[in-house]
Amino acid sequence: MVGELVPVAVDPERADRDFWSRFHVLRRMRHAELHPDDPVEPDDVAEARMKRPNPFDNHYYSEVVREGVMLGWFSGENASPANPEYETNKHLLWGDIYVRPENRRRGLATRLLPVIAQLMDRQGSTVLGLSAHSETGHAFLKWLGSTAKLSEVESRLRLSEVDWPMMERWVEEGAKRSPQTRLDIHDGPLPEELLPVFAEQRTALLNTIPFEDLDIGKIVVTPERIRDYYEQAAATGVVMHDAIAWEPDGTISAMTDVSWAAYRRTLIEQQFTGVRPDARGRGLGKWIKAAMVLHIRGLYPDAEWITTGNAGSNAPMLKINRTMGFKAYRTSVDYQMSRDQLGARIAELSPSP
Repeated sequence: MVGELVPVAVDPERADRDFWSRFHVLRRMRHAELHPDDPVEPDDVAEARMKRPNPFDNHYYSEVVREGVMLGWFSGENASPANPEYETNKHLLWGDIYVRPENRRRGLATRLLPVIAQLMDRQGSTVLGLSAHSETGHAFLKWLGSTAKLSEVESRLRLSEVDWPMMERWVEEGAKRSPQTRLDIHDGPLPEELLPVFAEQRTALLNTIPFEDLDIGKIVVTPERIRDYYEQAAATGVVMHDAIAWEPDGTISAMTDVSWAAYRRTLIEQQFTGVRPDARGRGLGKWIKAAMVLHIRGLYPDAEWITTGNAGSNAPMLKINRTMGFKAYRTSVDYQMSRDQLGARIAELSPSP
């Protein structure tokens, strides 16, 4: 009976092998449902990622188990006081819920709602964010009473279909239109001496991203956070590559970065591409993206795809991607609701005394 199932908190650092066995079964099931075309993250990589302490973000996990089988899962995340984003993001809790397909529509996900509400109360969170990647996810979040706030389009570029002469032209044209701008590409972690200016400029660029109606605070990148990211990447086998456009005064006018991992050697993930507002109109976005795709073609001959995500409202970047050959692959939506709305929904679902 669903009513007899009680969510149990999980500490990855102390979890036993029985937990990891049932977790990986559910994790792989979810991957097959939502990401059937992609390589699955190996068990040891997933464990290393979840066990590693994060000084800047708090992570919370709960499972619903019956007879040794994980039926449902919740993970949550919010900024810790050590996070430079804490003051403007401390009201936010980001959550994720997954239930086995055969156990849906039986009230199992609702068993996790009081856990989330209690967590929000302990952390002082007033807004809950959840994402949907499938029709069942959208249906649940709408039923819950949350509101769609941000749509994100995942696009994919098949490398075998890239117009390589066009990419070379973009690089040539970019250099010609901005002769005083220097384009550098770094494989692996950036040199330590670049971190302060890179962090400052990345912070500025990230805060130009269109987030539509999403309630989100300021994004703050620091050298300490970059080092922490590098440590996490090393622990999980991820290799980073950055393309940076430098102006004569030492400022960064554009940047883009991608990542590669051995377990997904056919799939390159493009992370962030940004052009400083006062430097737009010079073809810098096309220049750095073309230079990067030309660079990784030589580094990773097994790569077949590049995947990237953009807000559905980010027309300039979507236009560049479409011209390069990126095609829409799927759309996800971020939903948000207040703690009061969540509490009211829980009260509606509670049996009458």
